[in-house]
Amino acid sequence: MLLTAIILYLALTVAVGAWSSTLVKNSNDFVLAGRSLPLFLSASALFATWFGSETIFGASSVYLEEGLLGVIEDPFGGALCLVLFGMFYLRPMYRMNVLTIGDVFKKIFGKRIEFFASIFMIPAYFGYVAAQLVALSLVLGAVTDLSMTQGILISAGIVVFYTFLGGMWAISITDFIQTTMIVVGLLWVAVMVAREAGGVGAIFEKAPPESFQFFPEATFSGWTKYIGAWIILGLGSIPSQDIYQRVMSSKSEKVAVRSTYLAGAFYLSFGLLPLFIALGAKVLYPELYLENKQMLLPSMVLQHGGMPVQIVFFGALISAIMSTTSSGLLAPAAIISENLIRPYFGKKLKESHFLWILRFNVVAVAIIAILMASWKSNIYELVAGASILMLVSLFVPLTAGLYWKKVSKMGALMSMVFGMIVYLASENYLYTEESHLIGLLGSGLSMIIGSLLFPDKTNPTYELS
Repeated sequence: MLLTAIILYLALTVAVGAWSSTLVKNSNDFVLAGRSLPLFLSASALFATWFGSETIFGASSVYLEEGLLGVIEDPFGGALCLVLFGMFYLRPMYRMNVLTIGDVFKKIFGKRIEFFASIFMIPAYFGYVAAQLVALSLVLGAVTDLSMTQGILISAGIVVFYTFLGGMWAISITDFIQTTMIVVGLLWVAVMVAREAGGVGAIFEKAPPESFQFFPEATFSGWTKYIGAWIILGLGSIPSQDIYQRVMSSKSEKVAVRSTYLAGAFYLSFGLLPLFIALGAKVLYPELYLENKQMLLPSMVLQHGGMPVQIVFFGALISAIMSTTSSGLLAPAAIISENLIRPYFGKKLKESHFLWILRFNVVAVAIIAILMASWKSNIYELVAGASILMLVSLFVPLTAGLYWKKVSKMGALMSMVFGMIVYLASENYLYTEESHLIGLLGSGLSMIIGSLLFPDKTNPTYELS
């Protein structure tokens, strides 16, 4: 019965994707849904941006080991990113009226920086999508006899199919359905766990003290690790195409701003539910926790939940992961098409050609992500690594380009290159957990030095008015 329900749900998702293809006439429709999404579709799409494998599988298992301090990155950092994006980045970028965040770098700094920004951005998505494919495979493996590799291939095939056909239209419409499933499913399971444990208070009483510690110890290393956790998603995902394409698909600037705040509030609220469910599951069924921390929640529902709960919960799981996967596929596909191919072949190819290039890029990204998913299966690490790459290379140039009058093209280039070099050197030779902070510092210093030593003749900073 459960497997039948999952198959029907997946079939519905594919059908929505196929129908969405009728709304796609050009690359603008495919990447930004024609900039016509109302508030409820825009907010649900933003809410679903990260509400996938890391939140449900990764964060819940890390929370049980480290408490709240272990999950500052997500959901707290994710919610922070949405709020900061709406407050400081959305308005100037929305008014540029361009398809990708690579185009934003082009508007501010020119074609050369657009090229380098795109090159630095694309690799981050391979690990991001790989994490979602691993999670989908785990879910399918929990209810079938599929191996990890078989689950990854089937999961990729389903998501690629509807993203290939409908692009951002398919993502936005399915996100609304999937968000509804997520909210209903998590609330249902949370109530079930609380009831079986004897109430919320009973779960909290049996929880270890570190479960609720929100601030670190008053030491330098404690606070640097704490701040570092906030900014991985909080700042690192600001210069990302998946956030950009979801926000810029809104039908107006006002709708876009409201959707970021609404999605941020929802993300933090419902992002805490998997943590509570995991805490209750550990109290009720410690043997499942010891068996497999990442699979604690689905294992609990399978073994101790009725069929209605199982259907709703696994529907919510699949919904959350698929929505994140689809946008992770579309983001680099759009960057490759619009910022690497169009500048050099735009005069030779028709708009219909670029639409098909976008679609085939989705397939290419999926193939690389499948290979990564088969190589590494730690969900939390795969997602964190993706955001760190953008944090140390693209956050400073984007922010400076929008707000610093003395910023220069050479400063932006040095910031990208040296930020990444410093991060990789710290990661591989210093073996410190704060290597992304060191990389971010290197990126910022390189921006200042490069801009002051090599100023532009004309100021590239984009006017905010």
